[in-house]
Amino acid sequence: MATAVVAAAYGGPEVLSVVETQVPSPGPGEVTIAVRASGVNPIDYKLYSGAFGSSPDNLPVRLGLEVAGVITAVGPEAAGPAGPLSVGDEVVAYPIKGGYTSSVTVPANVVVPKPADLSWEQASGLLAVGATAVHAVAVAKVSSADTVLIHGGSGGVGLLAVQLSLAAGANVVATASERNQALLREVGAVPVTYGPGLLDRVTHAAPSGVNAAIDAVGTDEAIDVSLALVPEAIRVVSIAAFHRADTGIALIGNGPGADPGTEIRANAWRQLLPLAATGKLTLLPAKTYPLAEAARAHTFLREGHPNGKLVLLPAQ
Repeated sequence: MATAVVAAAYGGPEVLSVVETQVPSPGPGEVTIAVRASGVNPIDYKLYSGAFGSSPDNLPVRLGLEVAGVITAVGPEAAGPAGPLSVGDEVVAYPIKGGYTSSVTVPANVVVPKPADLSWEQASGLLAVGATAVHAVAVAKVSSADTVLIHGGSGGVGLLAVQLSLAAGANVVATASERNQALLREVGAVPVTYGPGLLDRVTHAAPSGVNAAIDAVGTDEAIDVSLALVPEAIRVVSIAAFHRADTGIALIGNGPGADPGTEIRANAWRQLLPLAATGKLTLLPAKTYPLAEAARAHTFLREGHPNGKLVLLPAQ
């Protein structure tokens, strides 16, 4: 048996409950993982909020796309992208279903080794935002010849996109509130405050011009300023501004008409995990909650500004 968090109805965090559930034995190409940490993502609450539909046939909703943990059972012919998997392996799994749990059986093809130098909390919260950042940087075609504008540079996706762009040799200007600008300076970006006058501030910060932009916030301001600065609209990449599809920008992710980037995202771990393990990526701190307090974590995610990754910890 395992402890799991489910949404028994559609609504707010109050519909989340903790249940005991059977964990199926792994079949061919599957493994079972004893979960040490589960990453919390905005899409999790969208699944039970009704944003994606509210059919009672889909209840209860199992939540959680990414986990870090230890393999406890291996099915026949179970191998991950990095090779064979064994009981006792410390791993990260993404994307999965039902990760808010103490134990979960998942396809082996999304299970990769966890670096020993990466904590459970950081490992469980890296791949969802990280895969999006890798995808955005790739679609924007960021290179050492570029100056890149990144909107929402201090958020989960934005901060990784900033650092991946810097690692590619680009200059980076990134938007953030004043309280978060020190972090951007620390990693090597030039921070600017969003809001009225943003175009002038970016122009001043990048006098030689801007070649590409990555939008992690989805506001009209972010898109309008990007289009005013970037010569080619297709090098303006957004993970959220799906309502601006008619501008010719590149949309990525799960929204309407967006490029899902399936292959890029599936292989993003190869870049992200080694960089994080060696300290070459500055990761947002993780704020942890017991698994049983998932509703409290979701309330904070929806109403606050987490300034870090939220992670659920099953009782050990």
